Amino acid sequence: MNIFPNKKNALLIVLMTAGHFLFAQIDKNATKETKNLYNNLKLISKEHILFGHQHALEYGHGWSNENNKSDVKLVTGSHPAVVGIDFSDFSGQSKEKTEKEKERLKKNVIDTYGRGGITTVSWHFNNPASDGGFYWKDGISTASISLIKPGGSHHQEYKEILKTIADFAHSVKAKDGKLAPMIFRPFHEFDGDWFWWGKKYTFREDFITVWQFTVSYLRDTLGVHNFIYAFSPDNRFNSEEEYLERYPGDDYVDLFGMDDYGDFGREGKYDLEAAKKKLKIISGIAIKKKKLAAFTETGLESIPNSTWWTQTLLKTLQSEKLELAYVLVWRNDITSPTHYYAPFPGQLSVPDFIKFYDDPYTLFENNLKNVYQKKFRLK
Repeated sequence: MNIFPNKKNALLIVLMTAGHFLFAQIDKNATKETKNLYNNLKLISKEHILFGHQHALEYGHGWSNENNKSDVKLVTGSHPAVVGIDFSDFSGQSKEKTEKEKERLKKNVIDTYGRGGITTVSWHFNNPASDGGFYWKDGISTASISLIKPGGSHHQEYKEILKTIADFAHSVKAKDGKLAPMIFRPFHEFDGDWFWWGKKYTFREDFITVWQFTVSYLRDTLGVHNFIYAFSPDNRFNSEEEYLERYPGDDYVDLFGMDDYGDFGREGKYDLEAAKKKLKIISGIAIKKKKLAAFTETGLESIPNSTWWTQTLLKTLQSEKLELAYVLVWRNDITSPTHYYAPFPGQLSVPDFIKFYDDPYTLFENNLKNVYQKKFRLK
C-alpha cells in the first residue's frame, strides 16, 4: 500500500493508530514533538525521501545572512526539508564568539521549526586537548578520544562542552512554546582518518565509551529531550558487520546514516552498485531494529554532471526498496567558484534539479505540514 500516493495531494496521516507503528527511540522522555518527528520520519521513509542541504539558510553561492533565503529556494521556490547546521564553534573559541554563534543558530533552528522544516546538526568538534581544530594534523593533533572519556585528563572539559550543547538545546523554544527537535550527529565519518576522532587514532572501546557517555550525559544528566541521535560513518564498509564495528548499542542510537561522496562522482569516479549495497545495509539495519536510516551526506562538488540529480542520485535511491528518511548534500560556499553541492540560479544542473524536485518521491519543506504532530499532511 502506498501511504503517500502523491506528494502534491494533501493526505491526512494518523500515526500510532492501534499501536501499529512502534519505533525504538532511545529517549523515553523525549518531547512530544521529538517523538512525533521520529515517528513521522519513519513513516515518510517508507515511500519518500526528504531533501536536505547543509548550511542552507546561513549562506549560499555569493551571499550570506539574508533572511529566509536559500539557494534551493531560489531554484525551486521551496527551502530544503532538512536544514543542516554545525556546532563547530561551540568549543575552542572565545566565550564571546561561542555565545554569538549560539544566538545565530538559535534563530536558524527556531525559524526552521516555525516553517515546518527539520534541523540536523553535524559537529566538527575542535580538538579539546590540542591545536589543529577538527582535522587530524600530523605533529599537532592529539588522539583525544581516550582523554575525554570518563577518567581521562580532559573529561571535565568535555563535560563543560556538552553543557554548552545542552544549554543550546534548552534554548531553542519556538513561538508555540515548544522546543524545536534536532537530529544530532556527533563524531561523523569516524571510520576515516581525516578527523581526530577517526578510526586510525582511536580504540574501538574508547570510541564506544565516549559515544555512550555523550548520549547519557546529555539525555539523562543534562535533561536534553529534543535530540534524535544519528550514527554515521563514511562509506568504508561492505557488510553489516563492518558497519556496526563501532556501534555503541541500541540504547544509544536512533538513526543509522552514511556519508558517501566517493561513490557518487568524486574525481570522476562512480560506483553506484557499491553505493546501493551500502544504502541497502543501513536501511536494512534500521528496518530490523525499528529505527531510522538516512543518507546523511553526499553530493558532487560543482555539479559538473548536468543530470546528476535524476540519473545518479535519484536512480540510486529508487533502485532498491530503501527506507531512508532524508538525503543531505553538502554546503554552498560563499566565495568559492567551485565549492558548492546544490544548484543556484544559472548553474548547469538547474533543469535536472527541478525534475528531481518535481518527482513524487522527493519531498521539500513546502511539501510538509505538521510534521511535529501525530497528524500531519503532505501538500
